[in-house]
Amino acid sequence: MKKHLIVITLAVIALQACSLKEDMVSSGSRELVFRSASGLEAYSLSFYNQLPSLADLSSAEGTCADYIAAKTINSFYTEGYSPESSTSWGWGNLRTINFFIDGIHSEDCTVSQADKDHYEGIARWFRARFYLGKLQKYGGVPWYDHCLNSTELDEMYKNRDSRDVIISHIIEDLDFAAEHIETTSSTGNTRISKNAAYALKSRACLFEASWRKYHHEETPEWTAAKLYRLAADAAAVLINDDKVKLNTKKCDDSYLDGNPSLGPYRSVFYSKKILTDEVILGCQASLDDLVTGNANYYYNSQTYGDCVCLSRALIFTYLYKDGSRFTDKAKYQAISFINEFSNRDERLAQTVKGPDYEINNGGWRDRRPDIVGGCAVTGYQPIKFVEDDTSKNGTSKNENSLPIIRYAEVLLNYAEAKAELGELTDADWSKTIGALRLRAGFGDKAGVTSSKPTTVDTYLQQTFYPDINDPVILEIRRERTIELVLEGFRELDLRRWKEGECFERVPLIGLHVPGLNVQFKVNNDDTNDFYVTYDEYADVPSYAQNKYVHVLPDSSPEQGLRADENPDGGYDLRYVLAIKRKWHSDDRQYLDPIPPLVVREYESRGYHIDQNPGW
Repeated sequence: MKKHLIVITLAVIALQACSLKEDMVSSGSRELVFRSASGLEAYSLSFYNQLPSLADLSSAEGTCADYIAAKTINSFYTEGYSPESSTSWGWGNLRTINFFIDGIHSEDCTVSQADKDHYEGIARWFRARFYLGKLQKYGGVPWYDHCLNSTELDEMYKNRDSRDVIISHIIEDLDFAAEHIETTSSTGNTRISKNAAYALKSRACLFEASWRKYHHEETPEWTAAKLYRLAADAAAVLINDDKVKLNTKKCDDSYLDGNPSLGPYRSVFYSKKILTDEVILGCQASLDDLVTGNANYYYNSQTYGDCVCLSRALIFTYLYKDGSRFTDKAKYQAISFINEFSNRDERLAQTVKGPDYEINNGGWRDRRPDIVGGCAVTGYQPIKFVEDDTSKNGTSKNENSLPIIRYAEVLLNYAEAKAELGELTDADWSKTIGALRLRAGFGDKAGVTSSKPTTVDTYLQQTFYPDINDPVILEIRRERTIELVLEGFRELDLRRWKEGECFERVPLIGLHVPGLNVQFKVNNDDTNDFYVTYDEYADVPSYAQNKYVHVLPDSSPEQGLRADENPDGGYDLRYVLAIKRKWHSDDRQYLDPIPPLVVREYESRGYHIDQNPGW
């Protein structure tokens, strides 16, 4: 097995660096791959390099979300973005997959039909995932189902296939995978399984269904309703599987006894071992194998990462545990940082540093969000993927495993698909949204967990989804955003819902400040935490220098914090970017541009590829 893996890995490395037109590996390597089930397995293991690493997973949202404030944000959503910087038009991974599928169907492959089907199913899962990424990013793209040779120029430089063609093949590949992959799970759920095929199908069909509904791009072959139905049906397979369930236990990996910020929700992202009840496909950390992450470094360092924080605009959407809305409270914008966490959805204090958060700092416990050091530009500093020990704050020291696909997403996919079809029952609500909320500490209550809501949340509607009047759809979007926050879904959700204006509209609000030039606390210990002022550092009192938070006047062109006077008392921090966020009125940003370098290459060969609108 090791000999096969070494040879095949070398071949795969060569392939992955290739374009669509490079020559293939030698016949000797083909024999090693296709003459035994162990050869097929060894080659298929190379596909897992296409999955996100621990570092990728913990920073998956990047700065491509409307609710994220950071020192730098993704240039795609800023003024002055140039399509020349678009570089993700890569096809090497697809060629690696298609080489394997071609080989399985060749005379070189002498294994049993069951083995052929199993490993082809795995390859087709990866091909579906590859094309889903292309569809989400570019829309229609060229479809290739085999390895091209150097003489197939017309095929190599063909124009883009339609969205119909791409989604049809994605579904076809995932149906094959679900039928022929022999396992429903694996040790640690680190391998592709039937369950991973159903889960990915629910994701793909939901994306394309909502794209077609909200962008008005339905076709006779693929209507939104048909795709919503397929999404719901795929999710239902997992919902009806008793072995797949939400994690409801706290993991035992905490550095701090009785850690209040580590509950069943955060444990899914904190546990050293993958929690396989909920995690359908995961990335297992292993210190012995040097498989570690860097979440602490990314979120707790001023010099690495983007100092990603959440806007209070999102924090406002977390409900109280009784289901009531924070934004329905009198003078809610002037509620202090300490009090705004009280009796709220438990996921809030398991997502960002709250007043009860503690991190082991070599014998004493550090608590406050790092506004002073610049890591927490709004004060809502993420902890979702972080280990609560500052010794983990260096490069690649995190030992917590992370999910790639988890059951909570499947529940949300099902709820949204059924709601969009107009078929979501109270029983459906209870087993999807209700189940997620019960895990988050909610009481069982009609209109919250046990049955659908009946009234519109005007704050949620006006801030994020002004065109949505259905209270059920609004609540599902609230739940999806909160449950999946920072996991890399938000950009694609806003694209498919046609809510791109959120990228520019949603305000980057920071925590509430009781007053300027006074010390105040954000937790319940005996120490004052912050001193917010317009004054320069040299001019503040010595007792406040380690609490110094500098705000700039509105007239300043510099990037940084502003202090907006709150009519109910005190001030609200607001983060201002030097390079402004921008959503173009022609909606070009719903799709990425085909890289101009690719367009020019086509033209130099005498071919043409259609560019996306607005680019």
